[in-house]
Amino acid sequence: MLPLTRHEFLLLETLLGQPGRVFSGEQLLDALGVAAEAGYERNVDSHIKGLRAKLRVVSPVAKPIQTHRGLGYSCSPAL
Repeated sequence: MLPLTRHEFLLLETLLGQPGRVFSGEQLLDALGVAAEAGYERNVDSHIKGLRAKLRVVSPVAKPIQTHRGLGYSCSPAL
C-alpha cells in the first residue's frame, strides 16, 4: 500500500485517467478542487514532487510522471 495525501491521490488519479495526456497546472488545480485564479500552480509542483518520491520507493527505476516545461505534466501508461 502506498500512503498518499488527498491531493497526491487526486493528481495520480487524474494523470492515470488519461495516460500520455499533458495536463496544465491549471487543469490539475481544477482536479484538486482549487480555483486556478488563486495562484496555487506552484503547489501542484510541490505535490508532484512528493508523489514522485513516494512512487520511487515502490519502483526506483520507473519515472512515470513526466514534466513538460511550460506545459504541465503527463503520466506514462507503463506505471
